[in-house]
Amino acid sequence: MKKLLLAGVALGVMGAAPASAEILVAVAGPITGQYASFGAQMQAGAEQAVADINEAGGVNGEMLKLVVGDDACDPKQAVAVAQDFASQGVAFVAGHFCSGSSIPASSVYADEGIIEITPASTNPAFTDDRPGPGIYRVCGRDDQQGETAGGYLAKNFADAKIAIINDKTAYGKGLADQTQAAMEAAGKEAALVESYTAGEKDYSALISKLKDEGVSVLYVGGYHTEAGLMARQAKEQGMDLQIVSGDALVTDEYWAITGDAGEGTLMTFSPDPRNNEGAGEIVKKLEDAGKPTEGYVLYTYAAMQAFKQAAETAGSTEFDAMVTALDDGEFDTVLGQLSFDDKGDVSLPGYVFYEWSDGKYTQMDSAMADTGSMEKEEGAMEEKDASMEKTDDAANDNMEAGEEKQAQ
Repeated sequence: MKKLLLAGVALGVMGAAPASAEILVAVAGPITGQYASFGAQMQAGAEQAVADINEAGGVNGEMLKLVVGDDACDPKQAVAVAQDFASQGVAFVAGHFCSGSSIPASSVYADEGIIEITPASTNPAFTDDRPGPGIYRVCGRDDQQGETAGGYLAKNFADAKIAIINDKTAYGKGLADQTQAAMEAAGKEAALVESYTAGEKDYSALISKLKDEGVSVLYVGGYHTEAGLMARQAKEQGMDLQIVSGDALVTDEYWAITGDAGEGTLMTFSPDPRNNEGAGEIVKKLEDAGKPTEGYVLYTYAAMQAFKQAAETAGSTEFDAMVTALDDGEFDTVLGQLSFDDKGDVSLPGYVFYEWSDGKYTQMDSAMADTGSMEKEEGAMEEKDASMEKTDDAANDNMEAGEEKQAQ
């Protein structure tokens, strides 16, 4: 009922002429604050998607109008943004970025009958504990990401002292906990587990502690700003520290903070969507406009694509019809063809490793990203070769014995 009343108010504001009807859609994220680079990614993806959809005729004959909400990755501000969207009659939200914002905001969207698809919030609780239908994500989950990272750490740094730290946020702590659990399940114990406070500028005391403990690998459950400062301050202390982290490092700002100290940093992220066959034209448009293409730009674009296709299947943006279309449909997006499971999680490939070098991050070759598996394969090949040699030797012995018997 509340949603219907709001929709009526919104239609009154937009005017009565059917020809000028618009569908309000929104993007929400950290447009300002220390994580604003991710907000810029999301806004760029949303703006390009809306422009392309409108150029192609809109959705069910209606044009989209984009509303931008700034939550600064603050949970209280995120709730206020969600409430403001509801008061405007927004039908769909691509957002939020931080899990700590998406989770509380999702309760507002569920109450108000607004579809939410996050391009970036990876905490499992977002969908595991979602407050109702209509809540989805087009990104992966931290339990998937943690499994990839933890397994890699255990295999490739088996003899190193590894510290796992987190920034106490829903995203950072969730990712660090999942990584630690996966690493320990693979037989590797963390030498040190701690939390740090996000937003500080000086982590030299933490670096000194890592140095004293003999830690050579640091897994950071947190964001690029703090991870970058840690990398830089470790180098300043003359420490050879391998930084490993998650998808919150997929911004050029990481290298802007670290400079050469970021060389060799490892991180997990989904396979780079810019390499997908259907993404080239969109990436070029963004590049020509001087807009970002990295990180969650195309994930936000894909969220808008899924909304458009679901609305066309449903024949409207009515909430229940949209939920049915999203739950049952398959959607062609810049990320590839995707669908959603019963919890609202996406059916896309999981996580791979990337390495920062010379100011850019590049997906690692699968063999390089899983040395443990490669060593197992090499060991298996050696065993196979040895077995074949034994078989050949046995065959030769049998042939020689047969020849001797014939000679006798």
